[in-house]
Amino acid sequence: MARALCERLKINGKPMFAPDTEVQFQFEDLDSAESGRDDSGVMHRVVIRYKVLKGTFEFLFLYQEDYEYMESLFPDEPDFEFTHPDRKDLDKDTVSRCYRTVYGISWVNQKTNQIRNYKFNIIEC
Repeated sequence: MARALCERLKINGKPMFAPDTEVQFQFEDLDSAESGRDDSGVMHRVVIRYKVLKGTFEFLFLYQEDYEYMESLFPDEPDFEFTHPDRKDLDKDTVSRCYRTVYGISWVNQKTNQIRNYKFNIIEC
C-alpha cells in the first residue's frame, strides 16, 4: 500500500487511508413529518434527532491496490462502526453506527488502472 493509514478514521476497527482533501464533517438535525410552517408562516419544528453526523471523503488519486483496500472496508451490510474525531472534543475519538452513500470513481486509465476522484459520504444511522 502506497498511502498512509489514518488511525483516527476507521471502519469496523480497520483504518482508512488519509484522504487527499479536508474531511468535511456536518451535523444535521432531523425533523419529523409533523414539522412545518403554519398558515401565518411560523415554523414549528418537531425534532426527532439532533446533530446527525455526515462526513465527506475525497481521494484525488488511488492505485488499484489502494482502491481495493478501501472498498474492502465497507461490508455488504446495511451499516458499520465508524471511528472518527468526537464532535465536542476533536482530540478524542468516538464510534458511531453509520452507512456509506453516494460513492464513485473516475477510472481514467484502463491500461494502468489509475483511479481518480474516489469520493463517498458516511452518514450516521
